Amino acid sequence: MKNHVKYLAAALALALVGTAGAKTSDADVTRATLDNGLRVVIVRDALAPVVTTEVNYLVGSDEVPDGFPGSAHALEHMMFRGSPGLTKDQLAAISANMGGSFNADTTQGVTQYYFVAPSQDLDVALHTEALRMRGLDIADAEWAKERGAIEQEVSRDLSSPDFKFYTQLLAQLFDGTPYAHTPLGTRASFDKTSAAMLRTFHDSWYTPNNAILVITGDVDPAATLAKVQAQFGDIPRKQLPARPTFDFRPVQAKTVKLPTDSPYGSVYIGYRMPGMQDKDYATALVLSEAMGSQRAALFGMGMDGSALYGGFSGEWMPRAGGAVAIGIFPRGGNPQPVLAKMQSILAEAATKGIDPALVEAAKRKTIAGLEFKKNSVEGLANAWSQALAFRGLDSPDAMKQALEAVTPDAVNALARATFDPAHAVTAILTPESSGKPVEGKGFGGAESFASSPDKPVTLPDWAAQAFAKLEVPPSTLKPMSYTLSNGIRLIVQPESISDTVELFGRIKTNQDLQAGEDDEGVADVLDGLFPFGTASMDRLQLQQALDAISAKESAGTSFSLSVPSAHFADGIVLLADNELHPALPAQAFAVVQNQMAGMVAGQLQSPDFLTELGLAKAMLPANDLQLRHPTPQSVTGLTLDKVKSYYAQTFRPDMTTIVIVGKVDPAQAKQVVEQAFGAWKAEGAKPDVDYVAVPPNKPGQFNVPDTSASQDSVQMAQTIDVTRNDPTRYALNLGDQVLGGGFYASRLYHDLRDTRGLVYNVGTKFDLDRYRSTYTVSFGSDPDKVAAASAIVVQDLKQMQQAPVSDSDLKRAKGILLRQIPLGESSFGAIGNQLLMLSIEDKPLDAMTIAGQHYLKLTAPEVQQAYAKHVRPDAFVTAVKGPAPKG
Repeated sequence: MKNHVKYLAAALALALVGTAGAKTSDADVTRATLDNGLRVVIVRDALAPVVTTEVNYLVGSDEVPDGFPGSAHALEHMMFRGSPGLTKDQLAAISANMGGSFNADTTQGVTQYYFVAPSQDLDVALHTEALRMRGLDIADAEWAKERGAIEQEVSRDLSSPDFKFYTQLLAQLFDGTPYAHTPLGTRASFDKTSAAMLRTFHDSWYTPNNAILVITGDVDPAATLAKVQAQFGDIPRKQLPARPTFDFRPVQAKTVKLPTDSPYGSVYIGYRMPGMQDKDYATALVLSEAMGSQRAALFGMGMDGSALYGGFSGEWMPRAGGAVAIGIFPRGGNPQPVLAKMQSILAEAATKGIDPALVEAAKRKTIAGLEFKKNSVEGLANAWSQALAFRGLDSPDAMKQALEAVTPDAVNALARATFDPAHAVTAILTPESSGKPVEGKGFGGAESFASSPDKPVTLPDWAAQAFAKLEVPPSTLKPMSYTLSNGIRLIVQPESISDTVELFGRIKTNQDLQAGEDDEGVADVLDGLFPFGTASMDRLQLQQALDAISAKESAGTSFSLSVPSAHFADGIVLLADNELHPALPAQAFAVVQNQMAGMVAGQLQSPDFLTELGLAKAMLPANDLQLRHPTPQSVTGLTLDKVKSYYAQTFRPDMTTIVIVGKVDPAQAKQVVEQAFGAWKAEGAKPDVDYVAVPPNKPGQFNVPDTSASQDSVQMAQTIDVTRNDPTRYALNLGDQVLGGGFYASRLYHDLRDTRGLVYNVGTKFDLDRYRSTYTVSFGSDPDKVAAASAIVVQDLKQMQQAPVSDSDLKRAKGILLRQIPLGESSFGAIGNQLLMLSIEDKPLDAMTIAGQHYLKLTAPEVQQAYAKHVRPDAFVTAVKGPAPKG
């Protein structure tokens, strides 16, 4: 569960007409207020047969008792442990069967609970949320178990130096108010928290007259409203407790210095800003966008070499917000020049104002960005929730109106009021070495645990009926596929849900196989040069041209474009110019080369890199090409001619796929792409960019010290002999859902988190390549729990090999994978990346439907056989990043 959200600018230009308690006249939008006070908004979105439900309770960490900052967060966790009429195990099975996202966010003023599921499961989602609103089963024993998991979450976040600074930033910006602490909570307060306290918190605040229910997706609004009335209508309203007051004091300047395990150092300068319910919120959004523009001075620090990167970012709560200017410096570098330049840029913005052209461009891009929110069923729900629950608006359309009213004078006035050094909170995070990896000898030895009972969960009738029949859902995708004369694969999926187009592209390359001897890092330097413009436009001119059409573009081996449909052709021309005619200027090469050398020097000492390299060395043969990595020496040894030669060798149209999703005619898209990219030609035979097969790895263990971490991050990895086109992959994927899919319903979550509180989360992943593949299990836990958690992972895998999974587990796993098919079509991003991945892997574009047919036919013995043959539970290489494991 996420403990806080960052909605930087979420809204939609959708009109919402009508008054509380009445249906609107818009066929796609319905709004009502039930007699018990529950506000309901239903927005029809036919992008895919998917629905999102978001219950927004207007309570969060603002309303917690003194001394218990994580009470709202703790209750959020307990909302997943059952209600009267719905046990924890039934809730877990229901959420797993639905196949989508079932999660929650705790913020300062709002706590959200959301389902993203196939539209056919709307009734189940509403019934579940209604039961949870009515009451919870918060027993002392259940809270004791969940407390272990939530304390692991605290350890994880407090192991991040950036999060540590974030907590100090809030304390300084919002001293004396509820915003002075994060919603996360502390281990000490959780130790004092009782189940009775959490029951009281729920009974006080989780009431229909303190909630807003947002539903988006492919649903019938009138029928959906009737279902909401049936499920929620008889829940009684309650008298709400008094809410806290906010008395914001002047911010006192402060400088924070912290060590970090990152490969680079960071400088932050933070300020208090208007909140989402403030009259100046729209101005704050435009100010943040303008300050963070690629044409602005902060970003320019990364382009002229005075920093590795520069930028500006904001986070807003209902009553106040915070924003930070960001500067990145290399490991071993001096942060003071970066800090001084950032201070100078901010002072100039305060005294001289911001370029009106940047302000107008920021306005256009922010307003245009509202239209892109329609391109995701879940994003649409988030936009409405943010407007109503967080901003207190009557409709999201008010956000667009507020942005249109912003003037350069208002932005400059806010900059003058905000960027005052007497009220700035500054942080300098300096990289420090934690030490070299240490070979382990079992981390405390093997331990034995009784396996979790494999008993089927009996679902209530209303849920059992919904999941009784399994079938492969029909895909809504009908992509047009073309191969252009120069070899480009072009795939177009028309969608009319918004007046936008999104493009996703990739060139198949592999630096390890294609870079010259001692030229490691050449691809990274090349990618760093694309933002410097084209042969005909410098970087500022290119960005200005993009701003003029409210487009976002990135070029390189992976490239993208987001553009209003009216400017599709213009956007393609700019993208093609950058992709095919990059400037690659000598001055920029010197800057990027120096920056990259500094980044690499820090990376080689960072715990994350040492962990990744240690795993690779343990699993791959000596001198394997995948072990190649940049060094400061290899980067400084590069020349611009080598970079240009690598570009000419590897950027080939016959290795390129372009996927276009949005409001565009396929024939028109083909014509536009052919005109822009048609002159691009390939020379010579197509290269092979796939790694060769490797023998099985031997088991091993090692620990990478990380002095900034209090929790261990554990990866258990091994090579496997199943590749991406092997039919056995279907059985492994199905078994993976039994082990790690469906949250509490999965075996690993049940055994590691639910019953023992050893971890906060656990992940499993098959990474199947053309010739070589890996399987990884990852989790985070306290040092004294690593041995126990690792032993359970091994035990659960052996159980998969020794006995067939139960009928209920098999059916649930199939349901998850089958229902994920429409979920993979519920946003432009999901559609585009899915089609791109299938093309890159030379799979048919209907491969997800084909996979569904395989999953439907698989048997439990076939899953057992696949795990027995291809997974080696005793052959993991276990990497522990953090304190040395105990026990």
